[in-house]
Amino acid sequence: MYYELGNIFKASNAESRSITAENPTGEKGRGSTATFETTLYNPSANAARELGVGWKLSPCVLVKAGETFTVMDNEGPGVIRHMWFTMAWQFHRDFILRIYWDGDSNPSVECPLGDFFCNSWKQSQNILSLPINVNPHSGLNCYFPMPFKKHARITITNDSPFDRSLYYTVNYTLEPVGDESLYFHAQWRRKNPVPFGEFYTLIDGVQGRGQYVGTFMAWQQNNNDWWGEGEILMFMDGDKKHPTIIGTGTEDYFGGAWGFEHEGFSESFSAPYMGYIDVQPEQKPGYTGHNLHAGSRFVMYRFHICDPVFFKSDLKVQMQCIGWRDGGRYLPLQDDVSSVAYWYQTLPHAPFPPFPCRDLREII
Repeated sequence: MYYELGNIFKASNAESRSITAENPTGEKGRGSTATFETTLYNPSANAARELGVGWKLSPCVLVKAGETFTVMDNEGPGVIRHMWFTMAWQFHRDFILRIYWDGDSNPSVECPLGDFFCNSWKQSQNILSLPINVNPHSGLNCYFPMPFKKHARITITNDSPFDRSLYYTVNYTLEPVGDESLYFHAQWRRKNPVPFGEFYTLIDGVQGRGQYVGTFMAWQQNNNDWWGEGEILMFMDGDKKHPTIIGTGTEDYFGGAWGFEHEGFSESFSAPYMGYIDVQPEQKPGYTGHNLHAGSRFVMYRFHICDPVFFKSDLKVQMQCIGWRDGGRYLPLQDDVSSVAYWYQTLPHAPFPPFPCRDLREII
């Protein structure tokens, strides 16, 4: 059962569990049982030396350079209902989030931690959407429900050369999961730059039945002036040359219009289903959407909560990258673009492309 304010009062047989560094297995009655010997990273353990077990001994873990930490490794059936993470925001692309369902060896979620939560460009941005909520300072929350029938495994890989602390909470319920339930997926990609004359591909090769539920994009323009004439394209269920769904412009797809411009300025907003944030507004005061500087950076999200895109057998999603050139002609852009695509589908899923190395993810 997925709760809304209108049915939150209804009884349920679900059992609530929570995984943190204080209760790493989420077992019933096992919270606050960390000891001075078992805690993995203990600045708080020393602070609690006069208070002892039962106090705040293990609020976080230390993930060593190059290591993978298992956040969750639990049997189902159940539903992950909320995930919270935090760490130093400038390292968001060094921590890789992966989620595996029902014993699958291929991850269904594979993203840099920050990009999964609509944060990029080595900056922390507050996000006030329904499924993703990021609060000061770099409190990363996800409310996408994630059912699993047999097993759920969540890992975080530290792909930096330094040991880093990680704080986390995974709130989930143990309850029956019906055959109609689909599995949550998310995939990160980047092109830097997008090749001239090519569309940017968010996902391709998706096989199975499901629904597309969200897009996050981090965009750096490498030309002056307006960059957002490109249209979203969604190929599904056997589409070849032409898609079934096509938009009218980049800012239109993300819920804005006319270059996100208001009174001569590019105006940021964060709303329940859509958002746009100008990451470096101080670098171009007074410039309108049609007089922007190369090097400007933006983030945008669109969540298809009320309007999911349903597919029966296959799905590919692309975005055109279009600006302007002399003579009122379109210019295919060669911008630095990265993205996260969010969707639900049946298992098994097609394996993802090889995950980009740290140098290919780096923000310079």
